[in-house]
Amino acid sequence: QVQLVESGGGLVQAGGSLRLSCAASGITFSSNVMGWYRQAPGKQRELVVFMSGGGSTHYADSVKGRFTISRDNAKNILYLQMNALKPEDTAVYYCNAQTTRNVYWGQGTQVTVSS
Repeated sequence: QVQLVESGGGLVQAGGSLRLSCAASGITFSSNVMGWYRQAPGKQRELVVFMSGGGSTHYADSVKGRFTISRDNAKNILYLQMNALKPEDTAVYYCNAQTTRNVYWGQGTQVTVSS
């Protein structure tokens, strides 16, 4: 059974940084697509970035150059380093895993960026 648990969210001033973590179990990173999504109040959930099993990445234009996805295959932890944060980055951030059979979500972690 796949479980995803996010941590690392919080309140930060504009221009600051946060690192989110997603501890995963029941899934092998190198064989599946892992990613981060976010949902702001009143808006649809949107893709932030995903990483394929082979390590290729795709970032949303809004975060390119500021956010970096990485993973620790040995520890089964997915990271999202967020720099130069903006108020419009405020959202609940979700870890996502896509296998050939299913899509899994974490419970989300709140990121709030104050101006």
